[in-house]
Amino acid sequence: MRLSALLALASKVTLPPNYRYGMSRPGSLSDKRKNPPGTRRRRVPVEPISDEDWHLFCGDKVEILEGKDAGKQGKVVQVIRQRNWVVVEGLNTHYRYVGKTVDYRGTMIPSEAPLLHNQVKLVDPTDRKPTDVEWRFTEAGERVRVSTRSGRIIPKPEFPRADGIVPETWIDGPKDTSVEDALEKTYVPRLKTLEEEVMEAMGIQETRRHKKVYWY
Repeated sequence: MRLSALLALASKVTLPPNYRYGMSRPGSLSDKRKNPPGTRRRRVPVEPISDEDWHLFCGDKVEILEGKDAGKQGKVVQVIRQRNWVVVEGLNTHYRYVGKTVDYRGTMIPSEAPLLHNQVKLVDPTDRKPTDVEWRFTEAGERVRVSTRSGRIIPKPEFPRADGIVPETWIDGPKDTSVEDALEKTYVPRLKTLEEEVMEAMGIQETRRHKKVYWY
């Protein structure tokens, strides 16, 4: 198992059965404010879509079909599969206040609201118009998205990481820990306590004797 998979398992958040997904990352402070413990929020029905049929990913070029920004095109910057939501960069925005206190009214900033998957469509690279897509297999056995109107393959985008690192081109430096060193087992479990292990490593001999204690 790779180091990234081990870190993902360690950081996995256990969610309550009545948890309702939102725009914030599960387990974050903003998410805990909206989902305080002990509260029951209204259930939201979601259309079941399997991972094999889902075709929208971060970095896709889509066109909005409904709402105030209908007809505009933008890039998908966030996908929330649990609610069939996509967030388009700079579109379908609403304004909200941040940093509001008793003495300060806060700062008004634009924030993108999510859109349902059926409110957007992928843009065909051939004519820059929205199109329906379906999954097909190439001769080499690769599963790709194909435009139903033009028959052109729409490849999955390479969405960059937030830190700008490209894993395929990353070269370990002198201070980087390799995967082999990180997965190497260097700890041997023992029945001794921490104090006993420290005394054994430092060569400390215990010469004191416990006195008898009468509890009655």
